[in-house]
Amino acid sequence: MSTGEVTREELHHRDVDMRFYRRSDGLFEVEGRLIDTKTHGFRRLLAEEDAPAGHHLHDITVRLVLDSELQVHAANAEMSATPFGICAGAAAALQAVVGLSIGAGWNKRVRELLGGVASCIHIVELLGPMATTALQGMAPLRVVSTDDPERDAQRRFHVDSCYAFAAEREVVVRLLPNLRREKPATLV
Repeated sequence: MSTGEVTREELHHRDVDMRFYRRSDGLFEVEGRLIDTKTHGFRRLLAEEDAPAGHHLHDITVRLVLDSELQVHAANAEMSATPFGICAGAAAALQAVVGLSIGAGWNKRVRELLGGVASCIHIVELLGPMATTALQGMAPLRVVSTDDPERDAQRRFHVDSCYAFAAEREVVVRLLPNLRREKPATLV
């Protein structure tokens, strides 16, 4: 085994960018963009010549227009760079998410509607982190209303959704005391 320093050479770069916006019409928009580039020239499948280093293999932007309840009112995708010209046709399938609401079961439903040959795997991959970006973007606006009795489902959604929001941990005990659960007894 060598004791020298290990070096590495970047061969591929994937850049994923997520943004959340408040719109002037009272709605919100979440945007996800995925860009894939190679650091060396490469031959794309079915291409007749090499693509130069830095050439975008994928450049895909997905936008969802949402209301304050995170229901999707509009969806579109721009596929500025794809490996095959036919890939751009996958964007139309995104209309299947219009009317859905971001929340429990979102990723499963997206895979059911857009998985496999129905759409583009990269669009499907973007929609998961776009959902969490929308939840994070909307969080400060929704926290104000968590005491509203009509927000019980929203409060329950958080409990056991992650490590910090485990029903027996301090975050739930302090923020949602009526939803706390005792720590399970440990066996000796």
